[in-house]
Amino acid sequence: MTIAFLRMATVELEDAVAYYNQQSEGLGYQFAVEVQKTLQRIAEFPEAWPALSERTRRCRLRRFPYGVIYRVIEDTLLVVAVMHLHRHPDAWRSRVFQHPDDPQ
Repeated sequence: MTIAFLRMATVELEDAVAYYNQQSEGLGYQFAVEVQKTLQRIAEFPEAWPALSERTRRCRLRRFPYGVIYRVIEDTLLVVAVMHLHRHPDAWRSRVFQHPDDPQ
């Protein structure tokens, strides 16, 4: 399964990595590894995680208060958001109609 990110999801991921690295050296790297593990779990079992809408699901990270919001479109896992779960929980909804290459 191919994994694609909306541009804003990439920005969220990069911002979170930078934030955690500011908090403690190497913590951002650990966050990025946890996101990668979460993406692997999703790719292996894409329908296993709770639905947020008809086609959108969320998988929570195990160690950090973040979730990966995603859609499966044919053989592509489209990451809509890498969201802190305590901030603006519905912000991703405006992104679901965008193509991964569209600017945000």
